[in-house]
Amino acid sequence: METTELIKKVRQIEIKTRGLSNHIFAGEYHSAFKGRGMTFSEVREYQFGDDVRNIDWNVTARMNKPFIKVFEEERENTVVLLVDVSGSREFGTKERFKKNLVTEIAATLAFSTIQNNDKIGVIFFSDKVEYFIPPQKGKKHVLHIIRELLTFQPENRGTNIGEALRYLTSAIKKRCTAFLISDFMDSGFEKSLRIANHKHDLVALHIYDWREAVMPNVGLMLALDAETGQQQWIDTSDATIRKSYADSWQRHTDELHNIFTKAGVDNVMVRTDEDYVKQLLKLFKQRA
Repeated sequence: METTELIKKVRQIEIKTRGLSNHIFAGEYHSAFKGRGMTFSEVREYQFGDDVRNIDWNVTARMNKPFIKVFEEERENTVVLLVDVSGSREFGTKERFKKNLVTEIAATLAFSTIQNNDKIGVIFFSDKVEYFIPPQKGKKHVLHIIRELLTFQPENRGTNIGEALRYLTSAIKKRCTAFLISDFMDSGFEKSLRIANHKHDLVALHIYDWREAVMPNVGLMLALDAETGQQQWIDTSDATIRKSYADSWQRHTDELHNIFTKAGVDNVMVRTDEDYVKQLLKLFKQRA
């Protein structure tokens, strides 16, 4: 991508997603993803109506009159985006490819994060961790993330969600909010999901295209697996094959839902041809 074209694309993404974060997600994001809890602020003399459970007995004993601990909400949070950059992200049949949708969602979350004065970092992964951008604050940092979302080319094309989650658990020491953005063309990551969600606040965004759920009736079709490179001729005019395809997709989504439910992970499905704003708002309001 030429430098001029890249700057233009970054600017387009910035204008759209920053506008969404400023005018639509501002309050919803803060309500859904608050800081880690309450932190100690100061000790002051007890006043009528104060919660006696907050009395500082050590200070009270020294001063011979009651003092209480004052706490305040710890608002600063760290957000990490786990972005799937495997070969299957290059699929899309209507408005956009999955990778374009991922870029917009990630950018919107990034601008919402810095607007809330939080840090934002990114883990790009395929069947290995491809690139890690450590969490920082500021618009300059977010624009760097957007450039990488637009231009990053992974070394591998497979998917290993478990590896990405293990890296998150190891690399980010303090509790954070983590968005796992993937089409989830993988299996065997249940244990890593549970462990990561126990340490962090994990949210799953399932990106998919409607043709992954419904096979078109277009006769003989050559299908390509974008991750393995394997090709196969399929007779899409066969109703039995189309039904088998749809049933397989339904089993896959049901299994994913069960995995997320058992692990206690909030999740939402976003289709490439639908308004992702509605789905994100739905997720935020559920959490709030």
